[in-house]
Amino acid sequence: MAMAADEILMGPTSALGPIDAQLFWQGKRFSADALLEGMEKIKKEVVDTGVLNKAYIPILQGISPGELQSAQNALDFATTLVTQWLVQYKFKSWTHHSSTDQAVTDEEKKARAKEIAAQLCDHRHWLTHGRSIKLDDLKSMRLLVTDYSQQAELAAAITRYYALLQMTFATNLYKIYETPDTQIVKFLVPQVPTPAQSPNVVIFDLQCHNCKTSSKIQADLGTKQPLQPGCMAFPQNNKFQCPKCGVEHDLTDARRQLEAQAKKPVVS
Repeated sequence: MAMAADEILMGPTSALGPIDAQLFWQGKRFSADALLEGMEKIKKEVVDTGVLNKAYIPILQGISPGELQSAQNALDFATTLVTQWLVQYKFKSWTHHSSTDQAVTDEEKKARAKEIAAQLCDHRHWLTHGRSIKLDDLKSMRLLVTDYSQQAELAAAITRYYALLQMTFATNLYKIYETPDTQIVKFLVPQVPTPAQSPNVVIFDLQCHNCKTSSKIQADLGTKQPLQPGCMAFPQNNKFQCPKCGVEHDLTDARRQLEAQAKKPVVS
């Protein structure tokens, strides 16, 4: 996706991942390049020793030539896409060489794109799908990247937006709201225990995000149960009001989690 952009913005902590085509086989996900590399190692060992290690037989029996070709096709396709995208989008405004001011030809764009695509797709270099490719790595590939940290206003805006994205998508503990004044209001979704500990009753603690008062909430599963001492009943409308400050807490997600785990409805 980044290679199909008109401009790539990165900062000192930004990172891209290598272009590592992934395959699903026998319920497992793995790198297409790693599969081909493994086959090459087995082949080389057989050529060097003249003997096939019996330990490889079950592995080889489970892999067909078609699957090996699919892995190679996935790698080729990834490289082709990146090459095309760089030429079509990233390089479309690259008209003159910065060092000589000479015009850039279409062939030069394609050649540079192929070089960059080959490096980004080189699993033998990056070794892992989760490898972080930093700003300096891309610059060493001669790929022009904008360092947004050098622009104070832009850096502040990107940092704020990144924080919002992380709080919204990186955890299920918060609900995020942007108000007209750009304030953020967050509500902690209570962590409920597994119903397996009690087939018909689950009791969990809820801390008010406003006054920090803790309340014990009892959720009855399937059938109504006697209220335990010190507990408050799970609200029928999922709206729990703090007994101290009156702030309302939405327990809709807690109800869904409990009912999904217990395979029973929460009754009130």
